[in-house]
Amino acid sequence: MTFKRLVVILLTAITILLAGSSLIRSWQEPQFKSRLELYQTDMVLQASTWEPEENYQTARDAILGAKPAENATKEYEEAQKSAKVALAKTENSLKKLQEQPITTQPQTKLSQPNQKQLLLKSLKEQQKNLAEIDLRLGILQAQQQKTDLAIKAWDEVTQQNLINPDLQKTSRVLAGIWENPPRILPDAPEIAKANLKGWYQYVTLSQLYRLQQRDDALTALKTSQQNIAEQAVIKLAIVGIIPNLTLLIGFGLLIFLIVQRLLKGKQSIIAQNSELKWSTPWDAETTVLVFVGGFFLMAQIVVPLIIGLLPLPPATSNIRIQAGYVLLSYVLMAIGAVLVVYLAIKPFFPLPEGWFNFRLGGKWILWGFGGYCVALPIVLLVSLINQQIWQGQGGSNPLLELALEGQDSITLGIFFTTAAIAAPLFEEFLFRGFLLPSFTRYIPVWGSILLSALIFAIAHLSLSEILPLFSLGIVLGIVYTRSRNLLAPMLLHSIWNASTLLSLFVLGSSNN
Repeated sequence: MTFKRLVVILLTAITILLAGSSLIRSWQEPQFKSRLELYQTDMVLQASTWEPEENYQTARDAILGAKPAENATKEYEEAQKSAKVALAKTENSLKKLQEQPITTQPQTKLSQPNQKQLLLKSLKEQQKNLAEIDLRLGILQAQQQKTDLAIKAWDEVTQQNLINPDLQKTSRVLAGIWENPPRILPDAPEIAKANLKGWYQYVTLSQLYRLQQRDDALTALKTSQQNIAEQAVIKLAIVGIIPNLTLLIGFGLLIFLIVQRLLKGKQSIIAQNSELKWSTPWDAETTVLVFVGGFFLMAQIVVPLIIGLLPLPPATSNIRIQAGYVLLSYVLMAIGAVLVVYLAIKPFFPLPEGWFNFRLGGKWILWGFGGYCVALPIVLLVSLINQQIWQGQGGSNPLLELALEGQDSITLGIFFTTAAIAAPLFEEFLFRGFLLPSFTRYIPVWGSILLSALIFAIAHLSLSEILPLFSLGIVLGIVYTRSRNLLAPMLLHSIWNASTLLSLFVLGSSNN
C-alpha cells in the first residue's frame, strides 16, 4: 500500500466520522422549513387585518385566500401535532439512553454522555417550540370564540416547569385576558409587547385595551396596524406571486424539455453533450484526497482552528457578528479548498480541454435562468415528499435561521455575499467544476451527475435537506454538463440562494 493511499484512507475515515456525527446530531434538530411556513402563515394573518378601499378588496382576497384565520388554525394544529410527536420521540430516546448501562462506545458513534447532552438540548428546544405554538394557537382559537380550547392550551404552557419563564408569564396574561370574568395581570401590556409579535400581539393588545376601556390606545393601535397590514400584503405578493409565476414557467419548461427529448432524442436540448466525458488525467485517489482534504476537513477542522487563533470578538448573540463569522469561515474554507485543488492538479498542467470553463460568451445566462425555473418545481415536489418523511425533524442549514433573524442592511449584505456570491462560486467550482468531471473517468456522465449531486447534498450535513439538495444538485449537474460553462450552474445556484434570502428577509421583517 502506497503512502498516498494510506493518507486517503485515513482522511476518508476521519471525514466519514465527522460527517456522520453531524448528520446524527441533525436528526434530533427541528426542520427549519416548518418554521418558515409558519412565518408565512403569520404574515397572512398580519395582512388579513388590512381594510382597503373597495377597489383593492378583490386583490386583497386573491392574495390572502378565503378564511385566513381558519387556515392558520389548521396549520398551527398540524405544527402542534408534529411538535408533540417529535418531542415524544426525543423523550423516548432519552429514556432509553438513561436506562442503558454506561459502556465504551465505538469510535464511529457518539458517546453516551454526548448523546445525552444532545438529546437534552434538543428536548429543551422542542419544548420551547411547542410552547410558542401553543401560545399562538390559543390566540387563534380565542379569536374564533373557542376560548375553552385556548385557555387549556395556555394552561399547559404554564404548568410546564422547563419552559422559559417569559412564555409562562405570557400564557398567564393571555388566560387572564380571555377568562370570564377577565383577570388583567399587572404589566400585562408590557409582557404582551415583549413576548408576542405581529398579529398575535395586535389581537392581544386589542382585547386588553377593550377590557381596560382605553379607546385612544385602541384607536392608535388600529391605525398603526393598518399600515403594517398593508405592507404585509405587499410582502406576500413578493414571496408568493413571483415564485408562483416562476413555478408555472418552470413546469411549462420542464414539460417542453421532456416532450422535445421524446420527439427529437439525442438532437434535443437536454441531450446536448449528455454523453461527452472529460479527459481526466488524475486517478480516484487524487479526487478523493482533494475532496476530503480540501472540503470536509478544511471546513470541520482547519478553518475552525484558524478562526479560534485569530484575535476576533466572540460570536455572541449579535447577529451581525455571527454573520461576519459565517462569511469569514466560508472565505477561508474556499481559499483553502481551491489551494488544495491547485496543488493536487498542478502536476497535470496544462489541463485537457474543457476543464474549469468560464466563458462570458454563449448561452450560459439562459442555461442558468432556465435551470432555476426547472429546478423550482422539481425541488418543490421532492420537498413535499421529504416533509412527510421527516415530519419536521432532521435539522436545517443554520445560516437560514440567522438570515431570518438578521434584519439590518449590513447583516443582510453579509449574508447575501456569503450565500448568493461566495457559496455558488466555490461550491460549483468544487462539486461541478472538479468532482463531476473527475468521476467521468470511471463512470458515465449521468452517473457522475448523480454521484456529485449526492455528495453535494450530504456535504450540507443536514438529514432533512439531503433529498431536496440532491434534486437541486442533479439540475445543477445537468446544466453544467450541457452548457460546459461553469458560469451557468453558478448563476443558477446564485439565483436560488438569493431568492431564498429575499424570502427570509421579507418573512422575518413581518414578525418584528
